[in-house]
Amino acid sequence: MMRTRFAPSPNGRLHLGHAYAAICAHDLAREQGGEFYLRIEDIDGTRSRPELVQAIFDDLGWLGLEWDGPVVFQSERLVRYNDALQKLRDNGLVYPCFCTRRDIAQAQALRADAGNRVEKGPDGDIYPGTCQKLGRHAAISRQKNEPHVWRLDMAKAVKIAGPLCWNDRNAGEQRAVPDCFGDVVLARKDAPASYHLAATLDDAHENMTHIVRGMDLFASTHIHRLLQALLDLPTPQYWHHRLLAGRDGKKLSKSLGSAALSNLRDSGLDGRGLAEALRNNQLPAGIFWLEP
Repeated sequence: MMRTRFAPSPNGRLHLGHAYAAICAHDLAREQGGEFYLRIEDIDGTRSRPELVQAIFDDLGWLGLEWDGPVVFQSERLVRYNDALQKLRDNGLVYPCFCTRRDIAQAQALRADAGNRVEKGPDGDIYPGTCQKLGRHAAISRQKNEPHVWRLDMAKAVKIAGPLCWNDRNAGEQRAVPDCFGDVVLARKDAPASYHLAATLDDAHENMTHIVRGMDLFASTHIHRLLQALLDLPTPQYWHHRLLAGRDGKKLSKSLGSAALSNLRDSGLDGRGLAEALRNNQLPAGIFWLEP
């Protein structure tokens, strides 16, 4: 049976981009007689706000979307994330990193000043691997007193996993190239698991057959495919749909203050009518499809 999910974070109010993502996941499952689930990704440090969870429920109900089973909260799955991280530690695939963002920026600036190439990845500058060079005893000693994150040893992980592929509904068969990200962070002090690790584990645990999300997360799938291989998890099908943008040509986002669904709901707008319009590619004034 097809299983899809919508997995928002309660760190801001949902906007039209979230509505479209939820509708795509919901409708894909319903068209195939499948199930649609809701997961709340609430482990984003102090940014997650419990009072916004009810607003998510209200917004989805206003759109006419119903989910199956109980709502899953990532904050209730911390043991699972820690177990997976420990497995990666036991296999020598992660290492502690003590560098702050300032440390990394300064190191990259020095490399640039010296005429060395600063490698870029989908998320920006690639971490130069400073802490990977620490000796085992030094790393263990520093862990006791210094804040740190856990980074994936990408070169080692890729070598162990070997060639990997995944399939996207729009883009077709894809060869996984996770090394373009460098040594990504999988856990930090204020978040026991990164988005990459938590989402990959949760999708497998919930037996998701199809992952429906925006094109802005397309590149992240390279990392998720690698983690699936390292942790012996199944690989679902993917559908990375197009994004909605405002008049400025930028994709709708919480950080840019895009109009909240709750405001539209409070204004008396018909939510089910809005959902039907989005299904038919009819966008409200001032909203456009973001061209890839």
